[in-house]
Amino acid sequence: MRLFIAEKRDVALAISQALGGPDRPTGAAFHVNGDRITWLWGHVLRLTDPEEHDERYKLWDLNTLPMKWPVTYAPESKHVDHLKKIIELAHQADELVNAGDPDPEGQRLVDEVIEFAGLLEKPTKRLLINDNNGSAILKALEHMDNNSKYHGLSMSALARAVCDQRYGYNLTRCYSTLAQKKGYQGVLSVGRVQTPILGLVVARDRAHEGHEKQAYHTVKAQIDIPNQLVEAEYIPADDAPVDEKGRIADAVFGKKIANEVQGKLATVLYVQTSERKNDPPLPYNLLALQADAAGLWNYKPKKVLEITQRLRDQHKAITYNRSDCRHLNDERHAEAPELLQALTPAFGDMAEYAAPNLKSKAFNSKKVTAHHAIIPTMNVPQLDKLTQDERRIYELIVKLYIAQFYPPAEFMATKMELEIAGHKFKAEGRLNNSPGWRLLDEQYLKDYEKSEKQPELHKLQQNDSGTVESAESVKSFTKPPARYTMKSLLKDLTSVAKYVTDPEIKKLFMDKDSDKQDESGGIGTPATRDSHIETLFRRGFVAEKSKKVISTELGREFHDALPEFAVKPDMTALWHEKQKQIEAGELNYLQLIEEVDDSVALEIARVKREGINIKSNAVQCPKCKTGFLKPRKGPKGKFWGCSNYPDCNATFPNKAGKPDLKTKPAKKLEASKEHKCPDCGKGLIRRPAKRKGLFWWSCSGFPECKFRCFDERGKPKLEN
Repeated sequence: MRLFIAEKRDVALAISQALGGPDRPTGAAFHVNGDRITWLWGHVLRLTDPEEHDERYKLWDLNTLPMKWPVTYAPESKHVDHLKKIIELAHQADELVNAGDPDPEGQRLVDEVIEFAGLLEKPTKRLLINDNNGSAILKALEHMDNNSKYHGLSMSALARAVCDQRYGYNLTRCYSTLAQKKGYQGVLSVGRVQTPILGLVVARDRAHEGHEKQAYHTVKAQIDIPNQLVEAEYIPADDAPVDEKGRIADAVFGKKIANEVQGKLATVLYVQTSERKNDPPLPYNLLALQADAAGLWNYKPKKVLEITQRLRDQHKAITYNRSDCRHLNDERHAEAPELLQALTPAFGDMAEYAAPNLKSKAFNSKKVTAHHAIIPTMNVPQLDKLTQDERRIYELIVKLYIAQFYPPAEFMATKMELEIAGHKFKAEGRLNNSPGWRLLDEQYLKDYEKSEKQPELHKLQQNDSGTVESAESVKSFTKPPARYTMKSLLKDLTSVAKYVTDPEIKKLFMDKDSDKQDESGGIGTPATRDSHIETLFRRGFVAEKSKKVISTELGREFHDALPEFAVKPDMTALWHEKQKQIEAGELNYLQLIEEVDDSVALEIARVKREGINIKSNAVQCPKCKTGFLKPRKGPKGKFWGCSNYPDCNATFPNKAGKPDLKTKPAKKLEASKEHKCPDCGKGLIRRPAKRKGLFWWSCSGFPECKFRCFDERGKPKLEN
C-alpha cells in the first residue's frame, strides 16, 4: 500500500480523482485501489520554543540572552488527532509519497512529518504537481523520483525557519527588555522581513521630507504645419546647462531658446510610426490582487487574504489563493469554453463575447511555479449571495481571467524629430485603433481613451515644414519621492534589490528571483507579507494617514536604534545564497544556524554594552512620582496600576487603552473600629452596592474570612 501525503486537502482530492478514486475520504484518507491519499493542514508540526527546553527562558531576562535550544518539533495542538491518523497510516504503508507543493516549504512540510514519525528509512517517492488537473497529475505520477533527491531542498527550508526563529526571538527579547527597563510599554519586535519593511517606509518618509525642490525648464513650441498643429519639445544639446536628468537647469537659457525659435521655420527630420499591441494583464497572484484592492478600496493585505480564503474554502469559487504566480498551465486552456459558459449567467456579455480560442501569454506551463495564477472555478456563486467585499474581490479575479480571451488593445505610436533654427525638437503621437480587452472595465477604457494624443502626427513625412506659432520656456519643480500607499509598498516589496547599493548583494537578490515573473529581488512571500505589515501597524511602528503608509515617531526611533543589517534587506539575499549551498549539499544546515547564532550573539553583546535609545512611552504615576503606570487586569476588566506596587497602590480606570488620570482614584475603604466581624473579630467594611444608595458589609480579613451581611441604617445587620 502506498500512502500519498499531500499538503492540502484539495490536492489530495485531485490525486484521488485522477486515479479514479472517490470524491469523499474515508476517515483521514481517500481510499483508491489499495492506496491511501491523506493531507496536511499546512504545518501540522511546529518548531519548539526555547522555554520548552529551559525553564529560565520563560521570563524575558537579559541574563538568559542569547538563547540556544535544540531543533525539535511538536504537534500543532489543533492538528494532533489528524497527525496521529497520518502517522498510523504511514506505519502501515509499504511506500510513502511526498506530494507537498513543489517548493522548499512544500518539501519540508511533508518531510518533517515523515521524520517525526520515525520513518526516514521507509521507501519514499516525490510527486511534483503544480496543477490539480487530472492529466497533469497522471503525467507527474509517471515521473516520480526518490524523495531523497530533494533532501537538500528540505534542509534549506528547515534552516530558514530555524534562523528566522533564532534571529527574531533573541533580538525581540533583547530590544524589548532594555526598552521596558526605561519605562517603554510594549514589544519591539524584530524580524528578517518585518524590520526591513519598516526600513523602507522610514527611508521613503525621510527622502520625502528632506527633498529640496529644484527648478527646471522645458521649452515647448506650437508648430503650424499644413492641416495640423504640432506640439514639440526642445531636445537639449550636449553643451546645454542641464541637471542630472537632462533637463534644462538655467531659466535664462530656456528663454533664449524659446526666443530663437519663435516664428522660425520648422522642418521634419524623420517620422517613425509603429503598430503597438497592449496585451491584457496576466491573471492575479495574491500580491497583485492585494495591491489592486488597496488602490481601489484601501483594503489592507490581510483583509484581502481573508476574503480570498473565504472565496476558496466556503464558496469553492476560486483556485488556490496564496499563489505567487501569474501564469497558467497550457492544459488549463482546454477548460476555457466550459468555464466561460459557466461564468456567463453571472457576468453576461463580458463572458459571452470572450473568444475561448484565443490563447494569451498567461498560458505557459514553463512559467508556472508551485501554484498557477488565481482564477475562478466552475463553481460560480450567486453574486448577490456574496458580501460586498467578497463580490468585489471575486469580480476582480473573474475579470482578469476573462480578459485572457479578448484581443489586445491596439494603437499606433509615432515619434518625430524636427529642426528649428539649428535646434532639435521632438514630438510624439498616438492613435488608438481598437480597445480590445479594455472594454471589460470602465477605468481601463478611460485610461485607453486618455492616452490618445496628436493622433494625426503619423500623417506627416520627412521634410514637411511649418512655422513656429508660439514658443515658451515652462518652469517646473522637482517633486519629492511620493510617500508609500499600501499599493505602492506592496509592489516595492517585490523589487527591494533596487535599493541595495552593494553590487554583489544586488546580484544575489536578482538571481534569487530569476525564475519568478512578478518578483525582481523581493523580500517576503505573498502568503506572509500581509502579516509582517500587520505587525508593524499593531506595534505602532507605522500608521496610515490620508491613505499614505507612514512611519511613526516610535518606528523611526526603533529603526535608528537597530544595526544596519536589521533594517536593510541584504540578509535575505545572503541567507538565500547559503540556502542554495544547502540545497546542493555543499553546506550543512546547522552551519547556517550557527552563523546566525554568532551574529545574534554579537548584536546582543553590543546592545547590552551600549543600550538602546528609545523614549519611554509610560505615564508617570501622579501619586508617588517615581513609578509609572502599567496595564493590569482585574475582575472588572483592565485598569492601570503603579509599577511601584505594593509600595504605591495608586490605580486608575482604563479609557481607550490609556489611564484616565482625570478620574480620581477610588478612596480606600477603612475597616470599622466599632463593628467587628462575628467570625474572626476583625473590623467590618461598609461597601457601596451596585444599586445607588444601598450598601453592604464584609470582613476586612477577606479572602481568609468571607463573612458578609446587609446594611441597616448605616450599621451591619448582624443576626442575633
